[in-house]
Amino acid sequence: MGGAETARPLTPVLLGPTAVGKTAVATALSRLVPLSVVSADARQVYRRLDIGSAKPEPALRAEVPHYGLDLIDPGERYSAGRFARDASAWLAEIRAAGRLPLVVGGTGFYVRALAEGLFREPPLDPVRRERLSTWAAGLPDATLARFAVRLDPRFRGGGRQRGSRALEVAFLTGRPLSWWQREAREFGVMRPWYIVLTLPREVLRRRIADRVDRMLAAGWVDEVQRELARGTAPSAAGLDGIGYREVVAMLQGRLEPTAMREAIITATRRYAKRQDTWLRHQLLGAPVWSLDASASPEQMAGQILERWRTTSHFALRASHS
Repeated sequence: MGGAETARPLTPVLLGPTAVGKTAVATALSRLVPLSVVSADARQVYRRLDIGSAKPEPALRAEVPHYGLDLIDPGERYSAGRFARDASAWLAEIRAAGRLPLVVGGTGFYVRALAEGLFREPPLDPVRRERLSTWAAGLPDATLARFAVRLDPRFRGGGRQRGSRALEVAFLTGRPLSWWQREAREFGVMRPWYIVLTLPREVLRRRIADRVDRMLAAGWVDEVQRELARGTAPSAAGLDGIGYREVVAMLQGRLEPTAMREAIITATRRYAKRQDTWLRHQLLGAPVWSLDASASPEQMAGQILERWRTTSHFALRASHS
């Protein structure tokens, strides 16, 4: 193992599909060891979008330091590259405070940015970039995806933001995004130790439905109404996410109120399936430990801490060998 590789600190990364119970496990773990959470969730970066993004409750955030939450307003853009730069500083700050950093996420691109590095972004003309962004915002989802695939045959989807990004880089640099990611990659800032929470599909489906019900009961629709009343565009980044877009459609009369709950549940289940597929195929070249999330958060936290102490001990010995 080379010096540059061992110089990167080993970092626990708690992963799993939406609603699998990552926050509960992180909370239980925080009661066993001083830690700070780095959220690797593209939905939780938006201010005021709290309920539908399943942000940790204020009481928990007062008890356990959290990074990566409430960074930008809906409508603003926050890329995986920006996350990697910000999170690099957060990880250093956490370690300097003598705490264990725990990366908790459901956004695979954010995790990869930290572990594997991203590309050095070429300079993009801001005027042309803005015009292109406005044009892409008016394209239907399917049309945007078709353009992205034509411009970059390696494009594998990931929503409107990823599609717009593929168009932007290809049009403004003359090379597809996948080329830049392959040829201009920078080194990651951590060596990940992946803990992947898993559940049988039917159990996860029930958890998703239960969580959607809790979110709606907590005032999710009111949250979206307040944001729209601030003047935020219905199609703004953040409001175009899973669940939020269904609530917006209902408020605009494009979706019957009685159909909204099921539409959110269906979209969330599809998202969880995509996350599961990503986790099975993208965590390469690093230790991966799958953990059955049917156990209690306290049981899982104890297992994680025991395994972490062994794993980090051997990693430390290897770095000095």
